[in-house]
Amino acid sequence: MQPGSIVVRTGERRLYLVRDDGTALRYPVAVGRPDRQWFGESVVLRKHVRPAWAPPEGVRRDHPTLPAVVPAGAPNNPLGERALTLPNQYAIHGTNRPASINTFASYGCIRMFNEDVIHLFDRVEVGARVVVER
Repeated sequence: MQPGSIVVRTGERRLYLVRDDGTALRYPVAVGRPDRQWFGESVVLRKHVRPAWAPPEGVRRDHPTLPAVVPAGAPNNPLGERALTLPNQYAIHGTNRPASINTFASYGCIRMFNEDVIHLFDRVEVGARVVVER
């Protein structure tokens, strides 16, 4: 795997960042619920600091009282301090629910502790390969 690549192993609930020497940094994550998981390859499309959140259609369908946009920094903003967006509507992002880490909790996004996503954010480039495995 090429340095700078991200590998998510949903069964382990771990994210790995491949380093230049072939080793990897390992982070605990929350992953999609069994009926919301996705697998395959993607790339980091954009990087956002303290992003606002526009709930995707599936989330709004399940939670119709959500606003169209949740402002950055709001306590109900699930994206936390950083987000690495992927072209498939998913993201690797921080969380306002740290107790969800190490669980199957999301609609398909990869959640990280805010301090971990900040650490990752500073080491990942736009265009980095992302592989999500079982």
